[in-house]
Amino acid sequence: MTEVSSLTGRLLVAAPALSDPNFDRAVVLLLDHDEEGSLGVVLNRPTPVGVGDILASWAGLAGEPDVVFQGGPVSLDSALGVAVIPGDDGPLGWRRVHGAIGLVDLEAPPELLAPALGALRIFAGYAGWGPGQLEAELADGAWYVVESEPGDVSASHPEKLWRAVLRRQRSELAMIATYPDDPSLN
Repeated sequence: MTEVSSLTGRLLVAAPALSDPNFDRAVVLLLDHDEEGSLGVVLNRPTPVGVGDILASWAGLAGEPDVVFQGGPVSLDSALGVAVIPGDDGPLGWRRVHGAIGLVDLEAPPELLAPALGALRIFAGYAGWGPGQLEAELADGAWYVVESEPGDVSASHPEKLWRAVLRRQRSELAMIATYPDDPSLN
């Protein structure tokens, strides 16, 4: 068995050639990555469904746009909360994933977390990979792995996140941000 170096807390940015429509121009925050597999949420897929429509008690705490995001193609009937909480200690009902980014227990009373929240996003579903599956996709060049920033979770213009994340890279990846949506039109 090969050792898996954890990518938890990093971003997967879809390569332009990735053909799976679930991940076209996707930016995925990895919430867990180990030898048993990987789990993340797509940060740039807002839905038209308001947070208040499904989780009324959390609606006032969700960032703009205050809609539910499609976290991935798996378990669309489940919800995950991802929040940015500055500082060293997080409140009850929040589990640190990486840096200031963590998972929210959506069963907890929102009042427990409200004073500490810097940003909150609600995701329906998630992206998941079995053991070795993500590593195979990485080897095939389907994803670029880059560092996340707390602001990625709460980007006010999620539709621009793919280009913005690539553009901030200090490598040839910055040039990929200019890749056309439809290269056949060039």
